[in-house]
Amino acid sequence: MNAPAVQTDAHAAARRGFFLALGAYFLWGLLPFYMKAVAHLPLAEVIANRIVWSVPIAAAVLVWAGRTADFKAAIRSPRTLAMVVLTATLISVNWGIYVWAIAVGRAVETALGYYINPLVIVVVGAVLLGERLDRLQMAAVALAAIAVIVLTVEGGTLPWVSLALALTFAAYGFFRKTLPIGPSQGFLLEVLLLSVPALGYIVYLVATGQDHLVSGNLTDRALLVGCGPVTAVPLLLFAFGTKLLRLSTIGIMQYIAPTMVFLIAVLAFGEPFGSAQAMAFALIWAALAIYSWSMLSAARRVEATSHAPAA
Repeated sequence: MNAPAVQTDAHAAARRGFFLALGAYFLWGLLPFYMKAVAHLPLAEVIANRIVWSVPIAAAVLVWAGRTADFKAAIRSPRTLAMVVLTATLISVNWGIYVWAIAVGRAVETALGYYINPLVIVVVGAVLLGERLDRLQMAAVALAAIAVIVLTVEGGTLPWVSLALALTFAAYGFFRKTLPIGPSQGFLLEVLLLSVPALGYIVYLVATGQDHLVSGNLTDRALLVGCGPVTAVPLLLFAFGTKLLRLSTIGIMQYIAPTMVFLIAVLAFGEPFGSAQAMAFALIWAALAIYSWSMLSAARRVEATSHAPAA
């Protein structure tokens, strides 16, 4: 295949990856509306249904992608199963905090948490993987730390919702990266393991008449079943999209969802946004701008090196 044809294929793949990732971030950005709609339902029941109804979607995608052999091999590996238990626990804790925060009117804090997340990942990489931070990255992390201090002083306590979301998702990403299986196989294995206690809990609720899946009205039933698609579809779109995109592109796009959540929280939900929050968000946005510039500069240097003529 000649060079122009290769470049055309690469551009087509990148364009496809961009729209897949954009779809994921757009759906994540709209997720607060859905979580607000289920806010009247018990948190544990929402999480349980979110897990159980994700299984058929994840399984269908795995079969469609023809990756069932990899999945069978993963099931037979005790080490892989142990790692999946860890990642499944982390993502379920993240989901629980997120659903609760939206329900009690703390969506602004969830947006801040996902803004902080990429900076937390940078710190995790430096501490656990020995990755060196350049001056711009160190400045970005410092600004994020100052933002957390501002919110702590103003509120009299740590912004634990934001920090918990950022830390659990960063830890999930770190350990997920070490799994020796692909994204679709890993996601199915995670929800399958979580579905055992989740399904048991749903059965218990149905048996005792405390559920909303069988005993509830038609709207509640539809909302609970719909928890599966709103969880699985963006995750799978993201998983397939990131495989076709450069890291720098993903790095910039990851701010779409928290920006949408922030605007929804303030403009649609009417959550309070005072001077301290404004200062903290300004610091975080400045940190993210510095971080993004550093990442893009590094990507350009790598690309320039790869295209340099051989001596």
